[in-house]
Amino acid sequence: MIERNAAADLEAFDCEVPDDGYVWWYLDAVSDDGQHGLTLIAFVGSVFSPYYARARRQGPADPQEFCALNVALYGVSHRRWALSEYRREAVSRSAKIFRLGRSQLSRTATGLQIRVDERCVPMGRALRGTVELEAVTRFSASRLLDSRGHHQWCVLAPFARVSVSFDQPRLAWQGAAYLDTNRGSAPLERDLRHWTWLRTVEQGATTVLYDVVDRNGKDVMHALRFLADGSVHTPAAGPTLQATTRTGWGIRRPVRSDPESPPGVIATLEDTPFYNRSRMRLSLGGQALEAVHESLDLDRFASRWVQVLLPFKTRRAKSR
Repeated sequence: MIERNAAADLEAFDCEVPDDGYVWWYLDAVSDDGQHGLTLIAFVGSVFSPYYARARRQGPADPQEFCALNVALYGVSHRRWALSEYRREAVSRSAKIFRLGRSQLSRTATGLQIRVDERCVPMGRALRGTVELEAVTRFSASRLLDSRGHHQWCVLAPFARVSVSFDQPRLAWQGAAYLDTNRGSAPLERDLRHWTWLRTVEQGATTVLYDVVDRNGKDVMHALRFLADGSVHTPAAGPTLQATTRTGWGIRRPVRSDPESPPGVIATLEDTPFYNRSRMRLSLGGQALEAVHESLDLDRFASRWVQVLLPFKTRRAKSR
């Protein structure tokens, strides 16, 4: 058993990021009625930016010139997606505040307050609202993801609560949420080939399974279970990965589940040429669960044809 660091706190937004590197804060949430979802990712050094990738090919690139905010709303009637990328002059970072254009992430006594003021791509519809995250218990459980030690993942709030209130589109809901952060000193695609990741949706607990294959052919599964008492457990090696249906772009999305209970796709949330996010049903230790799941193919991401497509999904902001 791994005990959490009692002094752990949400990581400061003004952490140092080296040239060609990155840091991001990732939040996902599902409404209590299961009808809505949200994913929000704030980047310093947007790892999936075609502009940052081009700059890196020309020499060491400053990640502060390629900050970004990705916000996705899921639901039958309120589906929106925005990825806005900001240059240095439109960004400010302190320990407690990360501002990107008119959007802002702020640390609070109990978690995060996020003000979203963005434009969707490609149609430019407004995406405007507030997300309040309350971290029921805070953690700082980190793992290195690659054999070279360039990429680190850290879980901050594995079973938080969110209140979502948007004016554009008009909606309001509450639900269960998850918050983590990743950071690296090199581009993802330089050291990693692909990964699958999931976190279970449970009351007062969550299990995170992270399967990573790096460029050295090393295949590692990280399994962590977080409990409401603040402890972190490393469960026994989970069941083998089982196939589910591929996405429309042909990306595999294998899921670990008990052999007698094959996993299944509840809903596909994101379907891109190199990345997908889904809601899954599975079973772990005989317990039927739902999970948020993602698969990332970095060979696909680095391919020339995907790099050509990426600017159509990214809004490169020119001013504040």
